Amino acid sequence: MADRVEPPPFENEEDEVKEEDDLFSDAKEKPSSPDTMSPESVNGTDDNPFGGDDKDEDDLFKGGSSEIKLESDDDEATDVNNSESAQSEEPAAAAASPKEITPEISVSEVITAKTKIAAPSLKSDDLSEDNDEKEQYDLDIKITENLKIGDGMSAYMVFKIVSKTTNPAFRTPENAVLRRFSDFLGLYSKLAEKHVPLGIIVPPAPEKSVIGMTKVKMSKEDTGSIDFIERRKAALERYLIRTAAHPVLAADRDFIEFLEKDGDLPKATNTSALSGAGVMRLFHKVGESFEKITLKVDESDEINTTMDNTVSSAMWNQDFEWFEEKHQQIEALDHQLKKLHSSLETLAAHRRELSGSTAVFAKSAAMLGNVEEHTALSRALSQLAETEEKIEIVHKDQAEVDFYTMSELMKDYVALMGAVKDVFHERIKTYKQWKDAETTLGKKRENKAKLEMQGKADKLSQARTEITEWEHKVEKGQEDFEKISKTIRKEVVRFEKLRVSDFKTNVIKYLEVLMENQEKLIKYWETFLPEAKAIA
Repeated sequence: MADRVEPPPFENEEDEVKEEDDLFSDAKEKPSSPDTMSPESVNGTDDNPFGGDDKDEDDLFKGGSSEIKLESDDDEATDVNNSESAQSEEPAAAAASPKEITPEISVSEVITAKTKIAAPSLKSDDLSEDNDEKEQYDLDIKITENLKIGDGMSAYMVFKIVSKTTNPAFRTPENAVLRRFSDFLGLYSKLAEKHVPLGIIVPPAPEKSVIGMTKVKMSKEDTGSIDFIERRKAALERYLIRTAAHPVLAADRDFIEFLEKDGDLPKATNTSALSGAGVMRLFHKVGESFEKITLKVDESDEINTTMDNTVSSAMWNQDFEWFEEKHQQIEALDHQLKKLHSSLETLAAHRRELSGSTAVFAKSAAMLGNVEEHTALSRALSQLAETEEKIEIVHKDQAEVDFYTMSELMKDYVALMGAVKDVFHERIKTYKQWKDAETTLGKKRENKAKLEMQGKADKLSQARTEITEWEHKVEKGQEDFEKISKTIRKEVVRFEKLRVSDFKTNVIKYLEVLMENQEKLIKYWETFLPEAKAIA
């Protein structure tokens, strides 16, 4: 990664982003000691923000975040949640006894299989960048059940969401609601519409799958459809937890309503993939892709050729270079994540094929052992068949871990990189609006000068009014641009901290399971070895 110089913040900026918080910097650079760190980069009052000894600060795989569990447990309560709840300054009334609300609906089929991997437990207060932010509250979200309602093509799935929180903005500390997949898409649409133009990174909802959902509607006991539902349930849970981890999004009224409102939400009509709105949305995305390319070029050209008098030229260049460098790094990271996701999907597929082939080999060895006349050889073949059957289960379990722990993580972050690009695009749009207002203001002033030269006093009053109006628009455009730039810088730092924490947790979990499975394989073969040597 090329060396860079961190640009200074905007003038009079109190909430600057420290260089030690920038995770795009050289991976070999050691973090500053807790004594020299800015309070804005540390949440709470702990002397050591990394949760460990000073000597372990450089260890990426040393503590610091909760693990992702392969099986979700509704009754599990982490020590972190208990300690944070004990430190809450809210009145005792906010911790009233939980009361589960179970909506009553007619259900034709209930699928109660456990989600194979729980979503990451990422707490927003661990990633807080500002000391003046609102008080953070615990919010635990789990999708405990998925219900199939109706039959045939009219059937649809609903997911039971159980949330527990200490936030007094909720009516009750515990809520249970049923939500359709379209409700999740509708929630993302509302949050993105409000917060992306402000520079806030909004985690995207999982994409629709027409083929997968059609299989669910037309089949009842198909293994493929059950796997699809489990994958969707895990993805939706991760989406909600990532949204709840953001202090701004967690406090949004639409998000709170999504988690606590009884009954159905207003139907999100623009989420259907086969509807007219879905087709228009597809064309809109294509148009936005071309717009992003055009606006990026325009911004580069204008910054290189023009400078606003109210902004320091040196600071402007440094700020532009910072965003350009970040944008290039994001593009490179996005490209590598896509390649890694494709490789992990291939690995999981090959592991599943290996599991199937091992099962076939075990069956063939067992059949051969049954017809073999040599007693010792027959016994060895039978033992080999049993060993291969055990190994087949290990390969199958490892394939599931490959997919849920690593492949799905990469898929989530490929989508999240798109969300990061969206806020960068919004910044460019804000810059474009500011420069367009400046251009219009220049034309208005030229028009006023012409009217003065022509002696048209009757039109001068209107011209002055228009100039005043556009001067306000220029000032607001500059203010909006500086504000969104500042927000994006903090959002990028926060996103990188979350990404590193998430990757660390998943990689450690993946390596632990991989080592356990390898130990099982060694144990199985060591058990079989005496049988093979006993063949006379």
